[in-house]
Amino acid sequence: MELKQVSDHCYAVLNEANRVCDANSGFVDLGEGLVIDTQSDLAHARQMIELFGGVWETMPRHVALTHEDIDHVAGNQLFVDAEIIGHRTMPERMKEAADPAESQKLTHAVHHLVTRVVLRTTHPGVLAVAEQLDETYDFDGIELTPPTTLFDDRHVLELAGVEVHLIHVGPAHQVGDVIVHVPSERVLFAGDLLFSQSTPMGWVGSYQAFSDALDRVIALEPATIVPGHGPVCDIDAVKDEQAYFQHVYDQARACFDQGLDSREAARRIDLGPYAAWKAPSRLLINVERAYREFRDEPTDDPWELPKIFDGMYHLAKDRGLPIEF
Repeated sequence: MELKQVSDHCYAVLNEANRVCDANSGFVDLGEGLVIDTQSDLAHARQMIELFGGVWETMPRHVALTHEDIDHVAGNQLFVDAEIIGHRTMPERMKEAADPAESQKLTHAVHHLVTRVVLRTTHPGVLAVAEQLDETYDFDGIELTPPTTLFDDRHVLELAGVEVHLIHVGPAHQVGDVIVHVPSERVLFAGDLLFSQSTPMGWVGSYQAFSDALDRVIALEPATIVPGHGPVCDIDAVKDEQAYFQHVYDQARACFDQGLDSREAARRIDLGPYAAWKAPSRLLINVERAYREFRDEPTDDPWELPKIFDGMYHLAKDRGLPIEF
C-alpha cells in the first residue's frame, strides 16, 4: 500500500496488486480532513490511517463513500466520530454488497480441508477467489457501519472554504456510485466507476448508463483521477474504459445474434489491446451483462456468484489467461 500526493491537498492510497478487494482510497487535507473510502478490511483500513497520519495529525472528521461494496466500506467503524457520507441507497445496499459474513466464509473455507476438497471438485472458481483473498485479507471483526449523512443527487462539503462535490452517477458499477470532485484541485476520486489498467465490470447498470456516467467524469475535466482500482490516471483512462465496454458490447452482440451462449461468446471475443489489463477473465461478467440487455432482462437481477467465479476460472483456463479476480 502506497501513499501518493496527487495535488496540493489531495492524496491517494493505492493498492498496487490491483485485483479484487485491492481498492484505492483518498484523502483531502483541508478543514477537518476528508477520507474517500475505507478499504477492504480492518488491517488495511488501519494501515491507510497510518499513511494519512504522515501528513495529518488527527483523525479526519469526514468520510465520503463512493459505493456500497465491502472493499470500499469495511473500515468505516474505525471513524467513530466522523460524518460518513453516502448515497441514500447505501444503508440497505451495504447489507447485501458488504456483508462481511459472506467474505469470511470464502477465506475461512481455505483453511478447512474437507471444504477445500469439496470446492475444488464442485466450485473451483470459488476456491480460487477464496485463496486469492486469503493471501491478503482478513474479514473478521468488521462491523457493518452505514453512512450517517445521506443524499440523493449531489452533496457539497466545505473544507476550510474549499468545496468538495459528491455526485451520484449510478447505477453503473453499483447502485450507489458516487464520484468525489475537488474542482479547485482538478482532482476526481472515481470509485469503481473507473478501473485503471484493470478490467472493469458493472454489477447493476446498463452499458448505456455506465457510459453516461463516464461522460459525466469527462465533462468535469479533471487533470488527475484516482480510480477505484489501479494507478492514478487521467481522462484518457476513462475513454479507454468506454472503448473497452463498446468493444465487448459489439462483439457480444454479434455472438448473441449467432445463437452462441454467453460463455462461448466470452471464449471467442478478441480482447485486443485490453488483454494486458489485470483480471481479463472479468470479460465473462461483462458479456453476461450484455446478454441480459439483449434478452430484455433486468440489469440489476441478483448474480449467482459461485457460477460467475467458476465461469471466470474456466474462461481463464480455456484461454490461457491469468487466474485472477
